[in-house]
Amino acid sequence: MSEIVVQIEHANIYQSGSLILQDVNLNVQKGEFVYLVGKTGTGKSSLLKTLYGELTLTEGVGQVVGFNLKEMDWKKLPFLRRNLGVVFQDFQLLSDRNVNENLSFVLKATGWQDEQLIQQKIDDVLNKVGLQNKGFKMTYEMSGGEQQRVDIARAMLNAPKMILADEPTGSLDPETSDEIMQLLFQIAKEDGTAIIMATHDYMVVNKFPARTLKTEGGRLVEKG
Repeated sequence: MSEIVVQIEHANIYQSGSLILQDVNLNVQKGEFVYLVGKTGTGKSSLLKTLYGELTLTEGVGQVVGFNLKEMDWKKLPFLRRNLGVVFQDFQLLSDRNVNENLSFVLKATGWQDEQLIQQKIDDVLNKVGLQNKGFKMTYEMSGGEQQRVDIARAMLNAPKMILADEPTGSLDPETSDEIMQLLFQIAKEDGTAIIMATHDYMVVNKFPARTLKTEGGRLVEKG
């Protein structure tokens, strides 16, 4: 039996009081890779923010990695986010620390204390993203592709059931984009991590085909 990681039914999604998407229905299963496409301002980011609890779901039904989005509050939010990884277009790494310190900061913030276990976990995720032996590097010394790999490693730290990737190839050259896409598909397949990736890049979508959803006209529609 497949495990459902996201289940949204008849949801209306608001941002700053404005209805952005109406009657959203979405099911995502464990290990599934899903693209989220659509023009800027059509609700892609609002949908992602709803899934990771930054926007409150007030109308409709929503479950993400076992958490009820309508019951989300500041006490429950950290537990939801521990089961999610978020990958940003602009990396959002701490430039005054090296890679190990960036990753250690996240683990300690989510309750890890044992230094030996922290280092083992960091080595594990860096190995998965092809950055073994790069933990000592300062983030500003790295290429865009390497920084994006660190961002993906950070998203994987707490073995999330789902990764939300917001334009992860948006600032990368085509060759580096391909490497990042191969890595994301590998994570979905090998770790069983569901991935929802928002993108404008139809070249990537065509080159690495997967289920595709589109935000248009205030709706979320499945593209054939």
